[in-house]
Amino acid sequence: MTAPSPRGSTGAPDRRDSATVIRIDSFAAAREVLRSGDVRQAGFNAELVHRFIGSQHAPVLYQDGEPHQKQRSATARFFTPRVVATRYCQLMETTSRELVAQFRQARRARLDDLSLALAVAVAADIIGLTNSPRDAMAARLNRFFAAPVGQGTIATLRNAVFGQLRTLAFYWFDVRPAIRARRAQPREDVISHLLAEGYSSREILTECLTYGAAGMATTREFIVMAGLRLFEDDELRARFLAADEPRRITMLEEVLRLEPVVSTLKRRTAREMTLESDAGTRTIPARSLVEIDIGAANRDEAAAGACPHQFNADRKRPAKGSASLMSFGDGPHRCPGAAVALHEAAIFLGELMRVPGLRLERRPTKTVNPVSSGYELRDAVIVVE
Repeated sequence: MTAPSPRGSTGAPDRRDSATVIRIDSFAAAREVLRSGDVRQAGFNAELVHRFIGSQHAPVLYQDGEPHQKQRSATARFFTPRVVATRYCQLMETTSRELVAQFRQARRARLDDLSLALAVAVAADIIGLTNSPRDAMAARLNRFFAAPVGQGTIATLRNAVFGQLRTLAFYWFDVRPAIRARRAQPREDVISHLLAEGYSSREILTECLTYGAAGMATTREFIVMAGLRLFEDDELRARFLAADEPRRITMLEEVLRLEPVVSTLKRRTAREMTLESDAGTRTIPARSLVEIDIGAANRDEAAAGACPHQFNADRKRPAKGSASLMSFGDGPHRCPGAAVALHEAAIFLGELMRVPGLRLERRPTKTVNPVSSGYELRDAVIVVE
């Protein structure tokens, strides 16, 4: 990785794999790149995916241009604020109460396990993965997401074999029953939509894994990170519990601004681009890999305001855009489930933090996922005293 460039610049180029790599750390330049029609998705192994499966019926995360716009428009109805408020919030509230009740009875739990259980329940309902036991599916997905990377020929081969077995298990026990049920009786969910669009079972499996990673894995990390902030700041925790839901969400967005789950977004320029910045005009050659430092962009004073490196529960929301700035991305590939994740965190943490005698016994370990460039927080132990 190249060192971050001076604040406000578009970044200094380096040479990696015989291609120009541009690092960007200013908010304005990041937004311009992400909203441009002259760039293509290059993160999350996108170019490797296109090499092996092609662009036809590729998961929506890896599509660009008109196919991506068409698919996003068709699935937008699952993520509108009205749908989140009227359909999914009830599920979030019910599941949160159940999970917290189980924790209170056991008096000890891992926060990352609780947040994953919630994220799986909500994402499964949106996707349509509701024809298999939820706990078993969560365990299978957890093993899939936690698969080691390893180095060397033997490790790579072993991981590939076990990865295929995990994928097969997810398909056989979770995706296949859901497809069968929706072929017989379509519902208002993603799998039913994909079947109507003529997607094959293999393509639906790939899409389910993509939605699973986006809707389950990242939401789990966000909830744990926000929970840590509340455990560490008694005053903030009291304000959070006393606030209404919109205000809680604003506080959570400030946490996410400082601690974006995915730290780097990557795009490949389809043609030459020109960016304007405080450092002047910069031309980015065609086929350049652009790496956007989300954490740095979120701390750009021009976008975040004064003292951008400090947490401020009363930070003024931008006139246009999200209070979490770039944490959910921007442009055509901005995360469609942003409202879902924020409501999940607000509802669950509001329920959990009211438990009498609640205490964080052990802080989580923090690692970085090499595919998503996102942090992973594990083994955060909470107890009831």
